[in-house]
Amino acid sequence: MRVTVDTNVLVRAVVNDDPAQGAQAAHTLTEAELIAVATPCLCEFVWVLRSVYGLTASDAASAIRALLAAGNVEMNRPAVEAGLATLDAGGDFADGVIAYEGNWLGGETFVSFDRKAVALLDGLGQPARLL
Repeated sequence: MRVTVDTNVLVRAVVNDDPAQGAQAAHTLTEAELIAVATPCLCEFVWVLRSVYGLTASDAASAIRALLAAGNVEMNRPAVEAGLATLDAGGDFADGVIAYEGNWLGGETFVSFDRKAVALLDGLGQPARLL
């Protein structure tokens, strides 16, 4: 089976807070021929792991890197790597993804009211400007 996963499936597989759903999620992910992981799903995934379950940025990054390493997972790897770089630098995964995909769509400069995001992205070589 070729599946597109929702955030809650990934969360259940990682945190196993509901043993029945965790087992079902793990089985589905293990048995799938292909797992399509949309970029917004990963943005939600990181937010839920950090905000709801209190995992560290490093733990969230490790979970995403495990997905990247799986042979049956397809995702926008360059966008995910940009998100991970921002997360590793102390920022939000989503900000890195947004900056990357915006650039891919033709945007030249990431603009935001978020001082930290602008400073981090600028430090990572992404043109960024505080509004």
